[in-house]
Amino acid sequence: MSIRFAIIGFGNIGRRHAGHILQNPHTQLVSVCDLNPEVQQSIPAGVSFFTDAAEMLRTIAADVLCVCTPNHLHMAHTIAGLEAGMQTVVEKPMALSVAECDKMIAAARATGKTIFAVKQNRYNPPVQEVKKLVDSGRLGKIFMIQVNCFWNRGDAYYAEGDWRGKKAKDGGCLFTQFSHFVDILYYLNGPVDSASGWVQNFAHQHNTEVEDTGSFVLKAANESIINFNFTTCAYQRNMEGSITIFAERGTVKIGGQYLNTIEYQQLEGEALPEINISAKANDYGRYQGSMSNHDKMIQNVVDALRNNMPVMTTAEEGRDVVKIIEQMYAGAIKV
Repeated sequence: MSIRFAIIGFGNIGRRHAGHILQNPHTQLVSVCDLNPEVQQSIPAGVSFFTDAAEMLRTIAADVLCVCTPNHLHMAHTIAGLEAGMQTVVEKPMALSVAECDKMIAAARATGKTIFAVKQNRYNPPVQEVKKLVDSGRLGKIFMIQVNCFWNRGDAYYAEGDWRGKKAKDGGCLFTQFSHFVDILYYLNGPVDSASGWVQNFAHQHNTEVEDTGSFVLKAANESIINFNFTTCAYQRNMEGSITIFAERGTVKIGGQYLNTIEYQQLEGEALPEINISAKANDYGRYQGSMSNHDKMIQNVVDALRNNMPVMTTAEEGRDVVKIIEQMYAGAIKV
């Protein structure tokens, strides 16, 4: 029997979830909810449509709810899905605070259901190769990590949704654009003890309430030093998304625009496979996001529910990523 999915929020990312659910032989899309009634025109035949989330959750029979709504709604919709008896997939960021994440985790425990936090960049082949390298101990002690996130977000991006760029609904660049990079930093190197840095809104003051550029120094729990630079002011198009690790027995850089290549390596012992993934990023027309791995995320839900395989990103890990973002903003000075 197919695993039945429902989606709440049918914007760019909700449609991407739907496409992969429809393509997976083990999953079925049964319902979609979105505030915009015109969305119904793009819903496949046989899939029910609602404009009210509570009504959908009361009415439908589904196994999994995908929460693809704006950031500030993730907590409420995740908890509603859990309490309706559904496993819940929640898009990045998991929530806009650790306190919200804690409420979501408590609801999952109370209902006996699972939260799958979406962090699809973990599936990137270069990330997986470096993860295995780090976990093997071959690198020895990690000394320093450099993270660069240089993307472009123009006026058309912010005009697509009234929540984008609003502090209370969006949260800021580290939540909306670059939480995936914070996640890969955490995935490879663990938690952060302290953070300080600078942020500024250089090019988007006319249409956003949040920063568009920042530079931070973080100290990790393993004593490594991290430099994290980001901007959405790269001219006309995304430029780079990279993570470089300097360690006792090697240096390795995951690079490209979307962590899609092993751009540099100098390692003691055997080299990593040469990887240069040409697969497309999530393409939203006027802008591009991270690598498109949502098919693997949907398959992870299937594997976890059917075969008791591990969840790629647990709710606790999603919370840890939000905690690092909170630490960074708490240590930020506006230029």
